[in-house]
Amino acid sequence: MSERVCLIHYHEIGLKGKNRSSFENRLVRNLERALGAYPVESIRRISGHVLVSARGGEATPEMARAAARVPGVARVSLAFRCHQVEEEYCAAAVQALSEAGEFETFKVHAKRSATDYPLHSIEMNRLVGSVLCPEFPDKKVMMHHPDVTVMVLASQARVFVWTVSERGDGGSTRGVGGLPVGSAGKVVPLLSSGFDSPVATWMLGRRGAVCVPVHFSGRPMTSDESEWLCQDVVRALEPSGMVGRLYVVPFGERQREISLSVPQGLRVIMYRRVMFDVAQRIAQIEGAKALVTGESLGQVASQTLENIAAVDEIATMPVLRPLIGSDKTEIIDRARQIGTHDVSCETAPDCCTLFMPRRPETHARIEQVHEAWESFDHEAMAQALVDGVEYVDFDQCPSYRPPRRWRKRHNELAPASQLTEAIS
Repeated sequence: MSERVCLIHYHEIGLKGKNRSSFENRLVRNLERALGAYPVESIRRISGHVLVSARGGEATPEMARAAARVPGVARVSLAFRCHQVEEEYCAAAVQALSEAGEFETFKVHAKRSATDYPLHSIEMNRLVGSVLCPEFPDKKVMMHHPDVTVMVLASQARVFVWTVSERGDGGSTRGVGGLPVGSAGKVVPLLSSGFDSPVATWMLGRRGAVCVPVHFSGRPMTSDESEWLCQDVVRALEPSGMVGRLYVVPFGERQREISLSVPQGLRVIMYRRVMFDVAQRIAQIEGAKALVTGESLGQVASQTLENIAAVDEIATMPVLRPLIGSDKTEIIDRARQIGTHDVSCETAPDCCTLFMPRRPETHARIEQVHEAWESFDHEAMAQALVDGVEYVDFDQCPSYRPPRRWRKRHNELAPASQLTEAIS
């Protein structure tokens, strides 16, 4: 009697050497979190895959789609798990192909990863094909680029059967790929509710990084609406399990001080230098190794090469810009894919629109930048902003550990508002 399971495939993890098991174990933990709302019986490693079994023996397409959004998962197959009995797995192949939708051509691709099974892959191909051809007499067998491929895997005293369709449907769902969150350290993205920075955050999480974003709010000079939207962005990223905490920095009053002290054209560069300074101080407390921004070269005035260099000068750790060569259309398409698009379509006043100059400098000269930077007490300002930072914790990232500096104080504090808990 066969049952339905989710068979998790990965690519990059399979290339790892002696530490491969640590990547697999981390992927298992992340899948346990992502599938916590589903009737999962067990999640365990098998040869070259991760196996998700459901209570009652019937995994569902919803479970497969949820697993496919976890970084590290290349593909999820809704497979039949059979005993190593020819009649049983051949019957499963017939059922799998009958559920594959409309098709004209098919083939069988068998693989044996268990030496305890006597049949070789070629023999399994012939066996399963000899059963399928009479059952589907009006369909053609095609070895190259068939509409549907029936996959048969003999592994660990069981045989798994599923289908892969050229249309992308059938019994297999493409995953996001990448590496398990928590396998590549911790980063601090500068997060807004726009399109760019949520996509940049997701891209680093997909490469295995735990993301601890910082949002610079225009409060008290603007409303707190952008802070709520950033929380919605983090919740939209919840299926990937990459964000453990969101920091909020009320920046509006400090922006006003900067705008009164520096030449108008250099305001944005000064804002960003202070933001980088604050973000990297938070990163040092968090034990993070890099900052992340959603900048795309030439997209706005602050993202020219000269201005990027003027801002980067303040950084003492790497600044990662995964979108630097992307255009807006590509970024918006990716936002739709990861689920942040609808949130980013909503507009809210934030620090990005506050005290903006009419003619921002696009090719800043470093001497003028240094002169403007020394015209106000940036060191005291950055420290004051760190001292007044607020945060919201999210129970979506099993690899996140809060810093010791704030962990105890966080537990003792009552919420300062509906939005965040303040660190005084």
